[in-house]
Amino acid sequence: MKDHDTFDTKRSWFERLSTLLIREPKDREQLMEVLRDAEDRDILSAEMLSMIESVLQVSEMQVREVMIPKSQMIVINYKDSLEKILPIVIESGHSRFPVMDAKGNDIVGILLAKDLLKFFFNKDNASKFDIKSILRPAVFVPESKRLDILLREFRSNRNHMAIVIDEYGHVSGLVTIEDVLEQIVGEIEDEYDIDEENEIKQHQDNTFTVKASTTIEDFNAYFSAHFSDEEFDTLGGLIAKTFGHLPKRGESIKIDNFRFKVLHSDNRRIYLLEVKKTKRLDQ
Repeated sequence: MKDHDTFDTKRSWFERLSTLLIREPKDREQLMEVLRDAEDRDILSAEMLSMIESVLQVSEMQVREVMIPKSQMIVINYKDSLEKILPIVIESGHSRFPVMDAKGNDIVGILLAKDLLKFFFNKDNASKFDIKSILRPAVFVPESKRLDILLREFRSNRNHMAIVIDEYGHVSGLVTIEDVLEQIVGEIEDEYDIDEENEIKQHQDNTFTVKASTTIEDFNAYFSAHFSDEEFDTLGGLIAKTFGHLPKRGESIKIDNFRFKVLHSDNRRIYLLEVKKTKRLDQ
């Protein structure tokens, strides 16, 4: 009898979902309401629901929100020798490197670490090293490009990295396919990742991207701030408490001389924040 009741419950939910989809959801919230109901009934896992929410949010996010700023890019200079390039490749553990022109202003191409192998195992090749012969063309995207469009382009063009340019055509950072996928499935760790390394990214003098999981102690140390960590350990907890509710993407709030804008969140937590440090407490 119990199994029959469970079957009827699941059938009832599928009938409601089918009815909703037939008449088309009026908005995203209506769709999410049905999906959350499915999770409550154990038809849809919490992980699947979170991923669906993240996919929907990615369609509203822009490259500038996830890019690595120029100041934090690991680059190769066009004039660097093979001996100078090797330590950079080994220390960073990356597989792709933007190559800057001699003046350090523009990106002239992308260097793949695997393309260097033939120079290290053959002395004749090493003596003939010419970075121009192994450079791959760089892909450039504007800061305003939507992440879902960028992901589609990455897949269709089989690219893994793009150089980000600002409205004036200047290099402002880079973005990888991993950066986009992490917005959907969460942080992707490999043997080279250091958890604390990119908790805070600086974009401009007073603009930063900060993970909501950053501890208040680390935030205070970085910004010389004085937020209390007696009630909450992380920045996300402090922000949610100050809002009085779990904020949605785009909501902002001012605390002391900092303005926080939510860049990425779902119905459970905050993931990413834009932080601007104001000059005066009354700004």
